[in-house]
Amino acid sequence: MSLTPLARAVALATLGAGMILPSLAQADFVKDSKASLELRNFYFNRDIREDVGSPATTVGKSTDRVSKQEEWGQGFIARYESGFTEGTIGVGVDAIGTLGLQLDSGRGTSGTGTLLRDRETGEPQDSYGDLGATAKFKASKSVLKVGTLMPALPTISGVDNRLLPTSYQGGYLNSQEIAGLSVDLGMVNRINYRDSQDHQTMVMAKTSSLNGVPGSASDSDQFVFGGLTYKWNSELTTAYHYGNLDDLYKQHIFNVVHVLPIADGQNLKTDLRYAKSSEDGDSNVDNNAFGTMLTYTLKAHKLGLGYQSMTGDTGYAFINGNNPFLVNYVQIGDFSNTDEQSWQVRYDYDFATVGIPGLTFMTRYISGDNFELANGSEGKEWERNIELKYVIQEGSLKNLGLHWRNAHMRSNYADDLDENRLIVSYTLPLL
Repeated sequence: MSLTPLARAVALATLGAGMILPSLAQADFVKDSKASLELRNFYFNRDIREDVGSPATTVGKSTDRVSKQEEWGQGFIARYESGFTEGTIGVGVDAIGTLGLQLDSGRGTSGTGTLLRDRETGEPQDSYGDLGATAKFKASKSVLKVGTLMPALPTISGVDNRLLPTSYQGGYLNSQEIAGLSVDLGMVNRINYRDSQDHQTMVMAKTSSLNGVPGSASDSDQFVFGGLTYKWNSELTTAYHYGNLDDLYKQHIFNVVHVLPIADGQNLKTDLRYAKSSEDGDSNVDNNAFGTMLTYTLKAHKLGLGYQSMTGDTGYAFINGNNPFLVNYVQIGDFSNTDEQSWQVRYDYDFATVGIPGLTFMTRYISGDNFELANGSEGKEWERNIELKYVIQEGSLKNLGLHWRNAHMRSNYADDLDENRLIVSYTLPLL
């Protein structure tokens, strides 16, 4: 009998647990274990607001394009985290099993990053998935993980904004031996994209044909990263992070976050970011990225104002499949073209103060310009986002989440886009 990816994942996880637990059956290993199953239903619709049959009239627009991208899938994400065995060096195991099922799509509307596509035909596959395992070792307040990783750092941060999450293969050490100081060191050599079940070498993201960053044909099998994050007190945190995608780019990132208390229920948060990216062999990367986000909180209300500036010969460099560490990285765009300057205004509201806990609203507007197009004219773009999210807090449907994400993107160098994402998720605790 041929097993589905989920069945294989469950069988392998059960077999692995059966082999490991007898030798590691100690109180902390079992007592501190956690397991959950997330069911994620994801619908993606992108309307490309151009006349499909007409010639392109602006730089960067293709004459061979579709008018719509649309996909719908059901995802299953099983996660297991053990505790650690007793002793000087504690040992533990983490595992993740994923399965994505196609509910609706077609060759003419696929390519949203939601479903796996056949490399030869471009047709979306009926199902795809992966099983990942991580060995972990703990000594004092330091933890080393080897295997499947999902780091969340400024230099490397996997994407989890579609049906299934992105993951990496490698090793990652986090140490918190000194109070307030977190040290991160690691290396990865493969990536499994959100719409893939293969572990591949890494490439640089090419967010725009205008950002000057090559790399669509150049790959790397080594990304080394390290960082220091120090929390001085409850109000101030500073960080430095380094990343090197071998033969492609090197990057230094500095971050300062300060929260100024003003009064009861009021504060002003300042988030400053600076990144220096340069070439490392087979690239011409040269970018300085500065960004700041000021957020004023008044009880249930948050009002934010952001600014982002790119200088240098290219746009911002990051691993394809990563989330770039930019204040103006939003639903569709990241506003990181060569020499681009962009502004953001954002508003958030938490409905808990009016008796609806779990319901939140967000809207933001970003405008960018000052970058040169291939024809010598000035590039301009803007994006508007709206998000409405509700997570049921109690009762038989507790943890059921409903999430709507809407975006409108307009520019004078690429197709205009209208986008909607509808996500229904439910996380079932198993342990």
